[in-house]
Amino acid sequence: MQVSSLNEVKIYSLSCGKSLPEWLSDRKKRALQKKDVDVRRRIELIQDFEMPTVCTTIKVSKDGQYILATGTYKPRVRCYDTYQLSLKFERCLDSEVVTFEILSDDYSKIVFLHNDRYIEFHSQSGFYYKTRIPKFGRDFSYHYPSCDLYFVGASSEVYRLNLEQGRYLNPLQTDAAENNVCDINSVHGLFATGTIEGRVECWDPRTRNRVGLLDCALNSVTADSEINSLPTISALKFNGALTMAVGTTTGQGKIFTSLEPEHDLNDVCLYPNSGMLLTANETPKMGIYYIPVLGPAPRWCSFLDNLTEELEENPESTVYDDYKFVTKKDLENLGLTHLIGSPFLRAYMHGFFMDIRLYHKVKLMVNPFAYEEYRKDKIRQKIEETRAQRVQLKKLPKVNKQLALKLIEEEEEKQKSTWKKKVKSLPNILTDDRFKVMFENPDFQVDEESEEFRLLNPLVSKISEKRKKKLRLLEQQELREKKEEEEPEGKPSDAESSESSDDEKAWVEEVRKQRRLLQQEEKVKRQERLKEDQQTVLKPQFYEIKAGEEFRSFKDSATKQKLMNKTLEDRLKIEAKNGTLSVSDTTVGSKQLTFTLKRSEQQKKQQEAEKLHRQERKRLRRSAGHLKSRHKRGRSFH
Repeated sequence: MQVSSLNEVKIYSLSCGKSLPEWLSDRKKRALQKKDVDVRRRIELIQDFEMPTVCTTIKVSKDGQYILATGTYKPRVRCYDTYQLSLKFERCLDSEVVTFEILSDDYSKIVFLHNDRYIEFHSQSGFYYKTRIPKFGRDFSYHYPSCDLYFVGASSEVYRLNLEQGRYLNPLQTDAAENNVCDINSVHGLFATGTIEGRVECWDPRTRNRVGLLDCALNSVTADSEINSLPTISALKFNGALTMAVGTTTGQGKIFTSLEPEHDLNDVCLYPNSGMLLTANETPKMGIYYIPVLGPAPRWCSFLDNLTEELEENPESTVYDDYKFVTKKDLENLGLTHLIGSPFLRAYMHGFFMDIRLYHKVKLMVNPFAYEEYRKDKIRQKIEETRAQRVQLKKLPKVNKQLALKLIEEEEEKQKSTWKKKVKSLPNILTDDRFKVMFENPDFQVDEESEEFRLLNPLVSKISEKRKKKLRLLEQQELREKKEEEEPEGKPSDAESSESSDDEKAWVEEVRKQRRLLQQEEKVKRQERLKEDQQTVLKPQFYEIKAGEEFRSFKDSATKQKLMNKTLEDRLKIEAKNGTLSVSDTTVGSKQLTFTLKRSEQQKKQQEAEKLHRQERKRLRRSAGHLKSRHKRGRSFH
């Protein structure tokens, strides 16, 4: 099983292993599995999930039990039963299939559109009926309320075939020269077709009139986009009653993630209500991909969820671990723009992939002290972590000081009670590593002004005032200690100064006066720097509005209003996509948090640097071991 990751989305390829021929015996197959690692690690979800030469289209039945695929050569259709994980039947056809549709819940009613303008109807037993359309077809859809088949293709007309009457009806006349794709909304029955001019025409099957026109080509082209031809509609799909996805030939749209198989793709099918993706390729073997972010695994292969969870716990090297993704700006900073177009850089999306070893070498040449700086920062962080673990009762943490003081008082009371009576001592939260983030991260600061805190703690006002006074005294004590630490060594105490001579007192006063003057000068310099920083930050910035665009306010009030008008389900989906923190509160103080963690580039860089550091330490240990062995051999010789 091959694992790849793009935009922090894991994709598991379940069909990348070697395929064994059918005529091999079980004994030879077992022998091959023992010898070849790729054969042993492969996952075969469905037996014989392949075509003789090429697979053209692939679809799943509505009940999710059957997977049907068409291919060549010879033209044929194969049906796979997911409950049995094997091939159910195979039928050969007269010509290649452009696309097909499953009209029933299972495989009992199928309609095939061939590349020679023929339409074939198949029942559960086999071939049923064949007819022909006037022009070459490219796509078709079935309207269940009226039993009409709508065909689009190399014509401006949309042909209608009524299956109840068994005859053709008057076609729909569109404004396009040709139509590429079509779809029917399952909720309200609206028919939509995508044209080569980049438009989407919507028709009402009840009145046979056009009710809407969307110009996707002009809306998709902006000043920043680079296109060589007119964006034609290549994909069209309804999602619910009010949303529709449109794909263009120029590939414009926001990319969630992408697949890069070895062979070209002919068709893609998403298994219903799951994260499994089925692909028809220009190769005998059909592709199976599992993306956990899209949804769970289907019921017939639910073990994939446990398998991917184990792989997440023990991560291995992915496809792109040996390569570094860099943009054109990164190449300019590294001075590698002359490598564009060479085999060292592979163009991908808005940047390039390059070997990670070459990237590290060039980065060390550009900044040779980067590793030393990183090493010093890492050592400093380790020292600070060790200091934070030493929890002292006198010094309070930076976050949740009042809570820490409360825990300290409770700990003192417990110690007094255990001295008088033998009581089991529970672990202290301040010294527990599991709760140390609560006293370090400001996000965990307790808000005493909130409604939940007041409802749960109605009688803590007097106690909190005492603790606040104690906190002030402790802060003043810390300031005094800092001032004493800033004073130079050898400063005489009050008793010694009283006993010293008048000359010494005058000298000490002069030194103190000079120190105060220096401190004031430093204070003035700091204030001047702050003013300069504020002026630079608050400097007005001017923006030029592009031609044809309207000025909008800087506040996102319109987007917030649209978000509030949406349903709770849509809002939760948007928040899940954006990765924002979702907190729900109740009057009794219970909270529910939902958040997603993303792996940042800085963490990746830190892990790479730690890896280099561990390799360097291993090399030094080996060299030290060799020196010791040589020294011992020399002593034994003498």
